[in-house]
Amino acid sequence: MMLEEEDMYESLPPSTKASTHMMAGAMAGIMEHCVMYPVDCVKTRMQNLRPHAKANYRSMVHAFATIIKHEGIFRTIRGVNVVALGAGPSHALYFASYEKIKKELSKRPGQNPLANAIAGTVATVVHDAAMCPVDVVKQRMQVYTSPYSGVMECVRDIYRTEGLRAFYRSYTTQLTMNIPFQSIHFVTYEFSQELLNPSREYNPRTHVISGAIAGAFAAAVTTPLDVCKTLLNTQESCVIARMESQPISGMFNAFRTVYQCCGFSGYFRGVQARVIYQMPSTALSWSVYEFFKYFISTHNRKQ
Repeated sequence: MMLEEEDMYESLPPSTKASTHMMAGAMAGIMEHCVMYPVDCVKTRMQNLRPHAKANYRSMVHAFATIIKHEGIFRTIRGVNVVALGAGPSHALYFASYEKIKKELSKRPGQNPLANAIAGTVATVVHDAAMCPVDVVKQRMQVYTSPYSGVMECVRDIYRTEGLRAFYRSYTTQLTMNIPFQSIHFVTYEFSQELLNPSREYNPRTHVISGAIAGAFAAAVTTPLDVCKTLLNTQESCVIARMESQPISGMFNAFRTVYQCCGFSGYFRGVQARVIYQMPSTALSWSVYEFFKYFISTHNRKQ
């Protein structure tokens, strides 16, 4: 009987609608991005290739202290409102796609890394299509020299001066980063769960540990692509001026620009901040998501 209940929690009843996964995913996404937003702001600042003299940070602690001292504590959450609006729908699609595809591909019980990787890949394509414009606006608001007083002013200015294409300039690079990131992330998470929680019962401790391990490992491996994505989104004016080029577009152009500006070490700018961001971020996301799955499945059984 216990095993049957655990299976019901893990996969949810067959009659469960996609809206169930979407609701759990939306809550997980909003919590993850909003709680960790100040760290994400620091990560963006530290990934700038040619930072302003007053924004040349030595470490995460130095970055936080400097921002709060000179710009105020609320500077670390500029743009959080657009992330809150975008994270809900994008993560709803993300988790619903992942669960559906994983279920269809995993016909036999036990660990199936290939199914997890494929499900993670498809979920990423759907998620990034919704989240890419949000990332552009968010990172334009986060940089030290941001001239925008609000999100809507930022959106209007980008559209007026650079066109609709600017909102998806980094989409290819983002997919190139997030597909391996999410594939590694999901496979690592499911593998960790297989080791720490083989019965797949609701266990918050194992969800947090597995999420943190998966996030840290995937983040470290894909940092070079994240640096390039940040460059494409922010279009650092001093970098463009130094390279004497038009707005930077395309993954290969971004890779070349990073190397010409900072050498090989440039690909790992902000790696510490990225790993520190992703560990609690993915841990929080999975724990919130698994809690809502457990809560909904328990509620369904009582009805």
